[in-house]
Amino acid sequence: MKLMALQLLLWHCVLWMVHEATPLGPARSLPQGFLLKCLEQVRKIQADGAELQERLCAAHKLCHPEELVLLGHSLGIPQAPLSSCSSQSLQLTSCLDQLHSGLFLYEGLLQALAGISPELAPTLDTLQLDITDFATNIWLQMEDLGVAPAVQPTQGTMPTFTSAFQRRAGGVLVASKLQSFLELAYRVLRYLAEP
Repeated sequence: MKLMALQLLLWHCVLWMVHEATPLGPARSLPQGFLLKCLEQVRKIQADGAELQERLCAAHKLCHPEELVLLGHSLGIPQAPLSSCSSQSLQLTSCLDQLHSGLFLYEGLLQALAGISPELAPTLDTLQLDITDFATNIWLQMEDLGVAPAVQPTQGTMPTFTSAFQRRAGGVLVASKLQSFLELAYRVLRYLAEP
């Protein structure tokens, strides 16, 4: 009898571990309200980022991120990945985690731009707040699904800007990389929101 109880317990544990390890798939859809709110937040952040880029272009003639790519490498400005969010290999749990981590990365990069210029400070502040709200929304949904990591991510090493030019150029590059990240995030969220 004890052996049978032990086997049953072991079998239950194995099933539980398999259940926990199985990523959420598109079949387990996210709440429509959450997805619509996320889509709205992405559009708002894209508008804020575009405004930051336009103002840097108008005030400092830093209009072409392509021209700043080499400087971006030397400054060490990273790009947040969303590889788990591609429609061919969508892993919902990993995708939400990458979305959250990416937003957290851009939040840190924007903090590194503090002091860019008094005129741009309000735009930068608004952009940071919107990104923080979006990251919080994703985190709360991960908690609701029971897939949030035990601890929130910590900021890695952020670039150090040693001159006003580097900070402004960094602003253009961060805004450009953020826009690319958000375009992919928007496509994924729209795909998930489709009935």
